[in-house]
Amino acid sequence: MKILIIGPAYPLRGGIANFTERLALEFLKQKEQVEVLSFSLQYPGFLFPGKSQYTDKPRPELKIHTRINSVNPLNWIRCGFWIRKQKYDLIVFMYWLPFMAPALGTIARITGKKTQRIALLHNIIPHEKRFFDRLLSGYFVKSVDGFAALSQSVLDDLVMFDTKKPRAINPHPIYDNFGEITGKSLARRKLNLNPDYPLILFFGFIRKYKGLDLLLNAAKDDNIRQKNIQIVVAGEFYDDPMEYNKIIEDNNLKNVIFRNEFIADEEVGLYFSACDLVVQPYRDATQSGVTQIAFHFEKPMVVTNVGGLSEIVPHKKAGYVVDPKPDKIAGAINDFFDHNRQKVMIENVKTEKAKYSWDKLVDKIRFLYKQ
Repeated sequence: MKILIIGPAYPLRGGIANFTERLALEFLKQKEQVEVLSFSLQYPGFLFPGKSQYTDKPRPELKIHTRINSVNPLNWIRCGFWIRKQKYDLIVFMYWLPFMAPALGTIARITGKKTQRIALLHNIIPHEKRFFDRLLSGYFVKSVDGFAALSQSVLDDLVMFDTKKPRAINPHPIYDNFGEITGKSLARRKLNLNPDYPLILFFGFIRKYKGLDLLLNAAKDDNIRQKNIQIVVAGEFYDDPMEYNKIIEDNNLKNVIFRNEFIADEEVGLYFSACDLVVQPYRDATQSGVTQIAFHFEKPMVVTNVGGLSEIVPHKKAGYVVDPKPDKIAGAINDFFDHNRQKVMIENVKTEKAKYSWDKLVDKIRFLYKQ
């Protein structure tokens, strides 16, 4: 089968780019002919809140075509006709943001009906909603032949746009491309972190919906203060940091450590290896790549009961599922450390992680292709 995956990829960085590349590598592993079509322009500079859209990691061993300009309609038409000439059997579209709907929807329409077009839905309604989101997502949904969703909440959102086309659900596979587990002491030494204090990790870029302020307000809890827990925030600010700094200053939170930068692939494993507990205090979510990195590095988690997070983390087994409120987050953290849950939960995480393999996602895409 000749397959094209359309989504961000090298030299672009970020979670969706990692996903695109990892899925392509899995198809290659299974002896399929696969190529990637990526973006020459993903976001105009003034719309991108981070410092850079590009990575300096080595190029993956994939055939990557860098062609799509997300804001140029003439480019979309050219890309569509270029794809048509290649005669792919299957196109897999990464869909994560309505901003991409005009480009991806137009390209899909031009490729023609001889090629099966499957949308792999990370999100269909974004975390930070705008009035035109449904109109744009509707345009894209009408252009494809089937859907693979990474969580039940996304599949539920799809019903607003389509109820007839083939669809399937497959949980977000584990991100196993960040290396192996490093000993905790060694990881902390490499990151210049205190080796003696308990350590909580908040990982990934910082926006309001990710709820960092909820975690910081949870850290005001007297029991958490007494434990001298380090809270490491590893990720680039896409929000104004003043709100978070004010919480820290007003409450004299001394053990919060910011690493305000995009974390390079070679350091991701160090942060997860260094921590005792990963906390995702999100206000809104579908699924999360952070959860799947934590599974790979065998770390218990605190997640909030939003979107698809509760589908992935069994409560009081691989971690905690709590309401997105500071007192509930604090209660889970205290329970974890007060009752020495780490050893038992790590064993449960090891059991759970076996469910989230890339070959299962590839099988589900093949199932949709046959339908």
